[in-house]
Amino acid sequence: MSAETTPLKVFCENHPARITYEDNESLCLLVMSPPSSEDINHLAFTCQKKITIKSVSKQEYFTYQQPAPNSLSLQAEYKGEDNATTIDFCQTILCHAVQQKASDIHIEPHALGAKIRFRVDGVLYVYGELPPVETNAISSRFKLLAGVDIAENRRPQDGQLSLTYQEANYSFRLATLPTKFGEKVVLRLLEAFRGDLRLENIGIPPAQLAVFKAALAAPQGLIIVTGPTGSGKTVTLYSALNALNSVERNLCSVEDPIELVIPGINQTQINLKAGLDFPTILRALLRQDPDILMIGEIRDNQTADIAIKAAQTGHLVLSTLHTNSTVDTLSRLTQMGVVEYLTASALKLIVAQRLVRRLCQRCRLSSPDPLPAHLPLKSYEHWLAIGCQFCLSGYSGRHALFELLPIDSAIKHAIIQQTSPQKLRVLLRERRLDNLFEAGLHAVTQGITTYQELLRVVGMDNEAA
Repeated sequence: MSAETTPLKVFCENHPARITYEDNESLCLLVMSPPSSEDINHLAFTCQKKITIKSVSKQEYFTYQQPAPNSLSLQAEYKGEDNATTIDFCQTILCHAVQQKASDIHIEPHALGAKIRFRVDGVLYVYGELPPVETNAISSRFKLLAGVDIAENRRPQDGQLSLTYQEANYSFRLATLPTKFGEKVVLRLLEAFRGDLRLENIGIPPAQLAVFKAALAAPQGLIIVTGPTGSGKTVTLYSALNALNSVERNLCSVEDPIELVIPGINQTQINLKAGLDFPTILRALLRQDPDILMIGEIRDNQTADIAIKAAQTGHLVLSTLHTNSTVDTLSRLTQMGVVEYLTASALKLIVAQRLVRRLCQRCRLSSPDPLPAHLPLKSYEHWLAIGCQFCLSGYSGRHALFELLPIDSAIKHAIIQQTSPQKLRVLLRERRLDNLFEAGLHAVTQGITTYQELLRVVGMDNEAA
């Protein structure tokens, strides 16, 4: 009997109650107010299971995090079948990661074995546990598939492996790291985005989309997309390249690694062992008569210098930086040694973005408590993440938040005058340009995400607070 069975579903809806654990013999429920013994006995009879009830406060009930769906006891699955092998088991882990739309798989050794965790929608969930013997066997199998030295466990290694699942091909990037209890293995799913690469599909609001398209229509200049790892920068860049892709233009990119293959774009991957780093490839690409250049990431002064010079000599350049906001990007370029007047003349647009988890529309619940009164909002209504069989802890998928800084004459003047970041933020506020926190507040009041998720991803806006 499962959560879809009518008596249990009716019981959970009426009290309300949430399932925290269920197996063939027992069922554990979380409640705000204890049900009557008659109701418990009736449920036990219909389910034919031992019922355990845990009473918690209203806040604990609504903030309870459900375990990841399809979570399983890895040791039980591994040993439960006589013909189970390390090969089959590694295949199972990869397939489950694809099923759950995980971006990363973590195999983390500890004193008693290892823990396997999946990162789904930016949050890590426990997938299962492994004993020491199976940990070593599985780690070695993944290293073998990735083409790295399975006998070397004293230094970090990187490799790549592939999976064919339901007639689709998936690539994983493997990275190992020596720890106290053995090698930690992380597998990142590449080419995870399989949607339509149109700018209209990345979730950017119409007004900001118009600004973005205007910058892409410029014959030359530098467009920077910024944000932390896993904030969706790659999809935004590829969508922009796809919009620019035409037979009249020569589009070239240098990436580490190439995450999506787009026909019509000359994509080059860096190879440090062969001496191909970002500056070396960029210098070569500039001799390939490019119209548009995409640089996977500006990592150092050399790359920044080449990108700026390319943007000033008739090329449209798209790239990324790891900074927290649009204004911080200007400071980072200065720290990299780019003088202010070159930054002002080359830059066309800075796009900062984040990904917040999207509320499940099936189980979201209107919050009885309004948003803080000091926030500049027309509506203070918001929703809570509850959790159901169709989602993961009340969330399903992710939603992008954007902050755009178009570089006009006033902003150029401020950059050349070395205006402080604080004064630049005041200038943007006077122009009614939403920052990431304000963009997130709009998503909260529209029921797209929760206020708690906004604070987790973006943090509190100091000026709004």
